[in-house]
Amino acid sequence: MTTSPTSPARSLAARLRLGEDWRWIVVGGVIGVLTGLGAIGFVTALHWLEHFSREGQQAWPLVLLPLIPMAGALATGLLVHIFASDARGHGVPQVIRAVVKGGGIIPLRVGITKVVASICTVGTGGSAGAEGPIVQIGATIGSAIGRLSRAVREHQNTFVGCGAAAGISSVFNAPIAGVFFVLEVILRDFSLRTFTPIVVASVLSAATTQVVLGADEAIFAAMPGAYAFSVLELPAFVALGLACGAVSVAFSRLLHLAEDLFARVKVHPAFKPVIGAFLLGLLGIAYALVVRRAGGDSQVPAFFGNGYDVIRWLIDPASYLGAPGQAAEGPSALPGLSLGFGLAVVLLVCKLFGTVFTLSTGGSGGVFAPSLFLGAAAGAAVGHALAHLGLLTDGASPATFALVGMGAVIAGASFAPLTAILLLFELTREPRVLLPIMLAAVIATLSARLLMRDSIYTHTLRRAGVVLGWTGDLAAMRRISLTSCRLSPLPREPIYPADPLSKLIALSASHDLADFPVVDQSSGAYLGMVTARDIRTALIDREAVPLLLVAELMRTDLPVVPLDASLEAAMDVFARFDVSSLVVTESADARTPVSLITRTSALKRYRDALEET
Repeated sequence: MTTSPTSPARSLAARLRLGEDWRWIVVGGVIGVLTGLGAIGFVTALHWLEHFSREGQQAWPLVLLPLIPMAGALATGLLVHIFASDARGHGVPQVIRAVVKGGGIIPLRVGITKVVASICTVGTGGSAGAEGPIVQIGATIGSAIGRLSRAVREHQNTFVGCGAAAGISSVFNAPIAGVFFVLEVILRDFSLRTFTPIVVASVLSAATTQVVLGADEAIFAAMPGAYAFSVLELPAFVALGLACGAVSVAFSRLLHLAEDLFARVKVHPAFKPVIGAFLLGLLGIAYALVVRRAGGDSQVPAFFGNGYDVIRWLIDPASYLGAPGQAAEGPSALPGLSLGFGLAVVLLVCKLFGTVFTLSTGGSGGVFAPSLFLGAAAGAAVGHALAHLGLLTDGASPATFALVGMGAVIAGASFAPLTAILLLFELTREPRVLLPIMLAAVIATLSARLLMRDSIYTHTLRRAGVVLGWTGDLAAMRRISLTSCRLSPLPREPIYPADPLSKLIALSASHDLADFPVVDQSSGAYLGMVTARDIRTALIDREAVPLLLVAELMRTDLPVVPLDASLEAAMDVFARFDVSSLVVTESADARTPVSLITRTSALKRYRDALEET
């Protein structure tokens, strides 16, 4: 007897009671490593283009400032229009849509196009971040590997989540936040079966990045002892949470309002990003002129690109030493300027509109980095305002509010406070930030949810009819394919429109069938269904039964569900049509019935799925 090469691994898995799940954990690890390598390549190319673009912007006259962002936007528009329209925007909503409606299938061309388009947008000065593209790239890798491993539907979405978590983990060096971002925002599923491979993917992605780059540093590392948080400051952090919630709402609403506005502009889609880049450039020129009048010497606007250098300046307590208006000078993007209330507000407004111009017109990039920037600027402004009012405790600095504001705006915009709390901790490696960010993030989320129904990620999806849930119920149904449900066979004899009703009554008595699909006599294509309720209604007048034909009772409004659809899709149809059975076909394009699924069978499979988690 020939022994399978995988039998030792299977035996070990059996002894550890891992069942078949061990294979998917291994696949999650592979996704994590590949995503980490892809993220390194992406960030390296992005930094090279950023350096090249800044050199050109510093050397050229100020009036030519929009040209480089416009060139990048044109390349982005052409790439997205020609190769993959799903690569437009900030990426995460497209991943959520693939999970909810697409069975976790993301074409490989989408990920490749997203890589190049995002480099063109952000690398030339577009006001966006790298995390959205990385999430979509990782999700695409996870989807492709899931298809190669012939995963069933319930694992395909998990693999997409593995890639998305690995992307966040790699680009931010934040494996814990990567896991919770996927569970809280994309999958909305905290079951152990989903959690385990995603954790493995996230950890291996961060480890791969650290090994290749030879560094394990926080992006916004805080100096030891730089921040001191007091219980007396808690009311001030409540006020900061409210302010950041308002900023989150403004960011989300302006972005979606601009998307609607530019969608109505009669310009070829490939050229719309150029309009956004032109507006961004004009805003940059106005900003540079204002900065020069204030005594600064800025050629490249501080809100271009991801703005990480400016964020580091905003959260540095040394930037706020001295009297108002006499703080330490900023980074190369802000030479000659001191950090005061007015500059913080200017940075906030410019970053807000710069990001809206970039993304609403079709630019490719993420909203995490802009949210961090907006939060730091808003926190700095709040901190300065409290200082002028004499409400800061002794030894406190506006830098603490800038630091906490970063996470609070992310929480308010994404409705994901857990992700925001953990992300800020991993970005700073500052344990004392946990108490104030927990309070501010929750306040920002609650206030934002009072003012808007959907997060920055889900607004467009809900308008497109994509139903989202915050519990594991919908996630459990989306993992299950109809192939794992108990399907009922079709009647022994096909039912045609010209058949008499008496034929259905006879079949119902002998085959325990309640509903009967009706097919075309020549092609066998599905035409409609006669339900048990229709038959009972007809039996009220027994004298008319011999005269009735199937065509007179047939309902033509009942849709079919494909065999590869999720249980959630079937339950959605059951909710819209009060019937006990639905016709199942081989695929979405097929019209020949192959079986029936009953409401009872669907509910039983759902109950079993909840017991498995």
